[in-house]
Amino acid sequence: MREKLYQSMIELTNGRWTSSIIKGFAKSKISKMIIPSYIKYFDITIQEMCKDVKDFTTLHEFFIRNVKKDSRPIYQSSKGIISPVDAKVEIFGDITLDGVFHVKGKSYTLQDMLGSEKLANDYAHGKYIVLYLSPAEYHRIHAPVDGDVVRQYMLGKKSYPVNKWGLQYGKNTISGNYRLLTELQMQNEKKCFSIKVGAMFVNSIELTNRSNEWIKGEEVGYFSFGSTVVLLFEEDSMEFASTIEEGRFIQMGELIANML
Repeated sequence: MREKLYQSMIELTNGRWTSSIIKGFAKSKISKMIIPSYIKYFDITIQEMCKDVKDFTTLHEFFIRNVKKDSRPIYQSSKGIISPVDAKVEIFGDITLDGVFHVKGKSYTLQDMLGSEKLANDYAHGKYIVLYLSPAEYHRIHAPVDGDVVRQYMLGKKSYPVNKWGLQYGKNTISGNYRLLTELQMQNEKKCFSIKVGAMFVNSIELTNRSNEWIKGEEVGYFSFGSTVVLLFEEDSMEFASTIEEGRFIQMGELIANML
């Protein structure tokens, strides 16, 4: 019953008008007034920011803020795969032979996630990790590995929230939300997917790098509002670092896995 009620509420409110109102306010000059309370509520570290709080002109500008480079060191080993974002490790593990993975008790299929049976077959028996960004986090997205862009495309329309309630009660939250998918050829000749998943109301995923080559640690885009990144890896392409565990918060640049 709770699941159906939650889904109905989101379906009624998650549309163009509500999205436009939220985006409009966040980009308005008046939204600057709530930045101090936003920082206090989410306990955001201001020392790592590239400019003073008073210099942000809108809440949106603050939300997509940059941080000082030395605050996010990049793990340098050539075999290392890094976290592309500041996020909580929601879950990680193995994809089944028939292309199924699980998040918060819900089953997702690679075919729904990738929109292609052929691509789904390529990643069956591979591995996945789900990284959740709260509204407090640094929302710039970076390259997890050095790699060549094989393909890049968009899927989905509306977006359910991607917090724990959205993942538990939402309708196909990860595989149904608006999402931007980028497949990369890694240095070990294996492939991975970096999937940027839109959040509630605002499907704003902005690309800042449209080149055909990604360099580990470089910025490739940003989210407007909290969201999620899903990384998929082909079978026998990598192994997770021993330091990765569910619920752990990691920063962009930290090691999450090593290529085989």
